[in-house]
Amino acid sequence: MKSFGVSTRRKFLIGSGATALATTLGGLAMPAISRASSRPVFTHGVQSGDVDTTTGMIWTRTDRPARVEFEVSTTESFVNPTRLPSLDALPDSDLAVKRLLENLTPDQDIFYRMTAVDLSDVSARSEPIVGRFRTAPSARRDIRFAWSGDTAGQGWGIDETGMKTYATMSKHEPDFFLHSGDTIYADGAIQDEVELKDGSKWVNKVVIDEKRKVAETLDEFRGQWKYNMMDDHVRALNAVCPTFFQWDDHEVVNNWSASKDLTEDDRYTEKSVALLQARAARAFHEMSPIRFTPAEPGRVYRKIAYGPMLDVFFLDLRSYRGPNTTSMQDELSDEARILGDAQMQWLKRELSNSRATWKVIACDMPIGLVVRDGEKIEAIANGDDGAAKGRELEIAELLRFIKNAGIENTVWLTADVHYTAAHYYNPDKAQFQDFNPFWEFVSGPLHAGTFGPNDLDQTFGPELKYVKAPSKEQGVNLPPSDGFQFFGLVDIDADTQQLTVRLMDRDDNELYKMTLDPVRSA
Repeated sequence: MKSFGVSTRRKFLIGSGATALATTLGGLAMPAISRASSRPVFTHGVQSGDVDTTTGMIWTRTDRPARVEFEVSTTESFVNPTRLPSLDALPDSDLAVKRLLENLTPDQDIFYRMTAVDLSDVSARSEPIVGRFRTAPSARRDIRFAWSGDTAGQGWGIDETGMKTYATMSKHEPDFFLHSGDTIYADGAIQDEVELKDGSKWVNKVVIDEKRKVAETLDEFRGQWKYNMMDDHVRALNAVCPTFFQWDDHEVVNNWSASKDLTEDDRYTEKSVALLQARAARAFHEMSPIRFTPAEPGRVYRKIAYGPMLDVFFLDLRSYRGPNTTSMQDELSDEARILGDAQMQWLKRELSNSRATWKVIACDMPIGLVVRDGEKIEAIANGDDGAAKGRELEIAELLRFIKNAGIENTVWLTADVHYTAAHYYNPDKAQFQDFNPFWEFVSGPLHAGTFGPNDLDQTFGPELKYVKAPSKEQGVNLPPSDGFQFFGLVDIDADTQQLTVRLMDRDDNELYKMTLDPVRSA
């Protein structure tokens, strides 16, 4: 890989806000800070995201209303930095600020530094906090990125080990990390202790009030995000690696769709899923470095062009779906959609216009795995192994379009099901056959309960090439300490343009490897 070296990254971490923050926060737990006797403090580190060749989003949060000053440099020493206009961190955004850095040089290390000035006492200035990322290349170079999903779910919070998978990913120095959804568990309350099957206890070393119950208010949704960033490993990765976020269901409530009914769920006093979704979407955009789209502030689906070899298409299978249902319609309707017409037209257009060697489709749910919501269909596959019906009709339309438009080299990456697998979709073995074969790779959880494996529906002919999940004897909802925590690594070689996928566990064991040759258009 032609990315910056380990020694450079370690040197940066030692001198940056990633290490300074741990001291400021006292490790995992953030002590109470006396405003009268302190300067402003950055409470949850820094983040960067949605980086392309010339732009990148950066984020931070303060402990009080403050004016945040920004400096940008191509050197760690910040000699002759570019100073940008300040932004105010105010209570209406929960004291979080983010901005898009523009007019950057492609394939360049970018260092950014923020300093907070107390708006009530402008003589009180914080210690600076620093982050870094590298812009995407405009010419071919080796690329590496990681992906996974599912953070702090099923009651497994920050224990004494912390969210170790984040630290393991960081060792591989990815150009970026693709978080495939379930970025938080707004519906997953955390207790101080959980008794394990062997009689020992899982101890959540950090628990905050917002995590002791399901999220209903805007502040409670915000608190879910802040909880994850109280972990040392998460903050350390954030300081040196951009994260490209998408969402799924647990950012709002489990398995939410237009049909979700909370009437009988005693955990919720707020029964309107639409209102919960609105609050969750605001918190998602406030607390992550996702690009803000002025015409549609809550939008998650987007494309990030990462140089001539890679375009990443982020799908949103939540916001525009019809209700979860037991019916399997033979004709595509608005109720049967999971992408929605506007997103589908956008995806077709962007795929057609893409000139990148590889088109990675980041999907928050798998195509062929059967995922249920009680008796209803929660994901795409309906489990009947037959002709495309219901939500499968929309995917069939997309796959047919990709084939007929001559779009080559698509790879699907996903999470959601809390285990890791490799699927090869083979039209020769499918009920719906009007598509070119492709791969789908599944990885996760990052730090949550482990489940699976799920059944594969044969509508699109998926062949199971690899799976690692708990056995029936091991049970379900295994804690992170049992080791069934997974992420994936993708490498694209600058010379051959081959794409290599590796499925990894949190102890950095390589479980499965597949190298794909690019199809060259005539």
